[in-house]
Amino acid sequence: MIVNKEKTELRHRLKKVAGQINGIDKMLDEGRYCVDILQQIVAARAALNKVALMIIESHAKSCIVAAVKEDRGDQSIDELMNVLKQFNK
Repeated sequence: MIVNKEKTELRHRLKKVAGQINGIDKMLDEGRYCVDILQQIVAARAALNKVALMIIESHAKSCIVAAVKEDRGDQSIDELMNVLKQFNK
């Protein structure tokens, strides 16, 4: 479970990503240079990946630890691995 402090940080980062996406949209409207737009897309993806990694870390430290203590560790780890496989597509 994500605690309030983490939620605040995640929301802050997501707002930045949303700003980047809006900026990319504006760049398209302005007819900006394609490479500049692509660089902003790379930056937005990296920022979104950072958010995902923060959530994965929180999940591992809380949900998976709890599942291991409740003897559901294998199931929880399998679930995480499936998500990670999709994350890397």
